[in-house]
Amino acid sequence: MSNKNIELIKSIYDRFNNRNYEAVLRNISEDFKWIAADNSPLADQSPYHGIDAVRDGVFARIEAGFSKLTVQIDEIFGAGDKVVVLGYYEGVFAGSGKLLHAQLAHIWTVSDDKAAKFQQYVDTYKIAESSKAAVKGTTAAEAV
Repeated sequence: MSNKNIELIKSIYDRFNNRNYEAVLRNISEDFKWIAADNSPLADQSPYHGIDAVRDGVFARIEAGFSKLTVQIDEIFGAGDKVVVLGYYEGVFAGSGKLLHAQLAHIWTVSDDKAAKFQQYVDTYKIAESSKAAVKGTTAAEAV
């Protein structure tokens, strides 16, 4: 089951990296739970429950805050119904062109061939510092 789960999560990242958020949403369960890393820009509304919350609270904010944001996977491995991803966010802040490069760890839970839960861990200091440089005078949460 792990290989099938890994392929599902890889396909989600491929779609995310191409900003095909609707295709990502087709691969998550109706009762999906997205947990943003503590102190990350998206933590203010975390956890997000369901497809609409992820679409409006996560993807719309990413779309507004970044002209580009991708996940570069260094390692991916499965453990039962879990898939662990280690890598980096690579992004460009909208409007400023400032770059983001932040280390991440993601833990996904897969159920019935769909993503059921996402837990994010990320270098929040790097995001905060990068967003300050990109948008002077606003907080990281306002920038994303």
